Amino acid sequence: MKLFLKGDRCYTDKCGYERRAYAPGQHGQARRRKISNYGSQLREKQKVKRIYGLAERQFRGYYHKAIRMKGVAGENLLQLLERRLDNVVYRLGFASDHAEARQLVRHGHFRVNGTKVNIPSFLCRANDIIEVKDGSRRSPGFWRAWAPSIGGAFPSGSSWTRTPSRGGSPACLRART
Repeated sequence: MKLFLKGDRCYTDKCGYERRAYAPGQHGQARRRKISNYGSQLREKQKVKRIYGLAERQFRGYYHKAIRMKGVAGENLLQLLERRLDNVVYRLGFASDHAEARQLVRHGHFRVNGTKVNIPSFLCRANDIIEVKDGSRRSPGFWRAWAPSIGGAFPSGSSWTRTPSRGGSPACLRART
């Protein structure tokens, strides 16, 4: 199952999953058993955890929060995960993957509504303004790291839009409701 965890490599012919569509090791090419319903659900849960870089306990907390909300629990869970600050930074295009976005947030490169936030699990709300800190904006190292990922697009049907803010950096987020 292709998880796209290796950045741009998964989009090329060098992707390990594309080269060999079977499991690694001595018994990788043997006939596989049919996956049970529980097995497929577990696989999907593990995939979501790895995509967003969450531990089991964090994921369980988001799940319990999602089932207490009105609406479909699965959709609520994905909305909560998409609202995390590290994910929003990744979706804005400031990082090439979730791990890099988490590191940028943890190192304090961003402000939310004018307040420095260095907690990757911070939940963004509608009309939050996320901007690059002034010191980071002047740092050439930050922009060198950011340059390859400029143009990161939100997925189709996303509820976030990006507009230019002070200094011309695309940092203002608006949540469509």
